Amino acid sequence: MPRKSRIDAPGLLHHVMIRGIERKPIFTDDQDRDAMMDRLALVLPETRTACYAWVFMDNHAHFLFRSPPAGISHAMRRLMTGYAGYFNRRHFRHGPLFQNRFKSVLCQENAYFKELVRYIHLNPLRAGAVSDLKGLASHRYCGHRVLLGKSPCPWQDADFVLAAYRFTGRPSKSQ
Repeated sequence: MPRKSRIDAPGLLHHVMIRGIERKPIFTDDQDRDAMMDRLALVLPETRTACYAWVFMDNHAHFLFRSPPAGISHAMRRLMTGYAGYFNRRHFRHGPLFQNRFKSVLCQENAYFKELVRYIHLNPLRAGAVSDLKGLASHRYCGHRVLLGKSPCPWQDADFVLAAYRFTGRPSKSQ
């Protein structure tokens, strides 16, 4: 049975999910996570894809992207193919790394945006990867710490997200 075509146009918001084949890990350690971050730093600016939220779990990842001019599939193909090649070389494996193609859910800008940012960034807390909000604030592989101003991430548009929460910029050090 053929796949359904993906609805995509420049400027649409997508909640994108990738999962390891057979639910196996796509990240075995911080070196793998850092490699994915490096890949995002390369692909997102080149494809002009905006990222508002992201998290890496062991066997999956979530992103909130704004579709670039060439479409979300173009950006995701570059991201996933490059990372899978790296992962397979590093871990001496062959074959697909990801289960099917990426999953993408279109999002309504106003109604769903803030809730989706919260959902994505709270994943490590809900899964028990961190024990509390303080742990989440220092979790390296989640965009939450970027929103708090604790870590720079040039490919995450934190200002857009903060504006949605009625902030005009990053919280000052005294807050």
